[in-house]
Amino acid sequence: MDRIAAARRRDGDIVHQARSAFWFRLFLLWLAGIDLRLTILAVPPVLPLIHRDLALNETAVAALSGLPVLLFGLIAIPGSLLIARLGARRALILALLAVAIASALRGAGSAAPPLFVMTFVMGAGVAVMQPALPSLVSRWFPASVALATAVYANGLLIGEALSASLTLPVVLPLVGGNWEWSFVVWAVPVLITALLLLAFTPHEDGAGRDAVPWWPDWRDARTWRLGLLQGAGSALYFACNAFIPDYLHATARPELVGACLTALNVGQIPASFVILAFARALSGKRWPFIAVGLAGLAALGGLLLPLAAVNILGAGIVGFAAAFVLILTLALPPLLTGPEDVHRLSAGMFAIGYTVAFIVPLLGGAIWDVTAVVATAFLPGAIGAIGVVAIALTLRPADRGR
Repeated sequence: MDRIAAARRRDGDIVHQARSAFWFRLFLLWLAGIDLRLTILAVPPVLPLIHRDLALNETAVAALSGLPVLLFGLIAIPGSLLIARLGARRALILALLAVAIASALRGAGSAAPPLFVMTFVMGAGVAVMQPALPSLVSRWFPASVALATAVYANGLLIGEALSASLTLPVVLPLVGGNWEWSFVVWAVPVLITALLLLAFTPHEDGAGRDAVPWWPDWRDARTWRLGLLQGAGSALYFACNAFIPDYLHATARPELVGACLTALNVGQIPASFVILAFARALSGKRWPFIAVGLAGLAALGGLLLPLAAVNILGAGIVGFAAAFVLILTLALPPLLTGPEDVHRLSAGMFAIGYTVAFIVPLLGGAIWDVTAVVATAFLPGAIGAIGVVAIALTLRPADRGR
């Protein structure tokens, strides 16, 4: 009897340890999700100070803001190679260290060259993190892919809100109004995440072997469908984030800029909680993409109306729809393929998706310049919303983990 009781205690201890490891790894994923955007969204609040101190022109300011998004697409495939050679965990730790160090050094010398060089390194680090996280989800949470994806995506959205909202009222006063040191402050949480991963998680067995493939399979239609789906959702968000201020100024309603941008970004966070609550019911389904794509398109119409409350509500719905698409798309690579191939599918998806997210708003701005029609400000967002619906309709069971 004593042996039976001891065996039961051992089994209970093993189950308890497994549960503790499960939740602790979810917490680490959440922290890494925060770090995906924390240092990037720390730039817009201090752009006026950077503009003033470094005498940047508007082209340089636009390049500084858009460079990380472009790198998300360009560095995704080299990131896949790094994951194949080092394993997802080590690649993530290395990327986090690069993001932390580069972010802290962006203000070195209070000069433009280190600012742009370190922004490039930081953006490249985030670009590696993006395919590394789905790979870790596949290895650490094979039975809870949707839940784990929603957790780190929730971190991503909270990271955006934290640095965007706290830099001016909290961080800048803390560092005496010095924008260079504000970058150092936001680098500290990233460094802490890297050290926690290094100290408390093991290297995944069998990962990082030379034989692990890394180049995306461009002949696989899933790569293109997922990439275009993610790109359409991201284009909806980035286009509205870029053009809402100018549109409201052009229509003589500048007082709504702050409220609409806040609604756009804060509106993303409920999407992650909805998916957390209904992860199993939503993951791998086609109808949620169609529903939020149509909702985003209708919300863009609300932004065109001369009604302040409708404009703010519309911006919030756009943020919700874009985040919903992003989170559900992030969950698909771990559902569709084995752990050894998640980084390849994710890298191909990000390469296509963020290239689309960079190009569509750029073309939209050109159309506005050529036509001088103010309403075309939301044409890129409409293209993104329609694209989500159209691509979702083409998804097959094999594209949805079925």
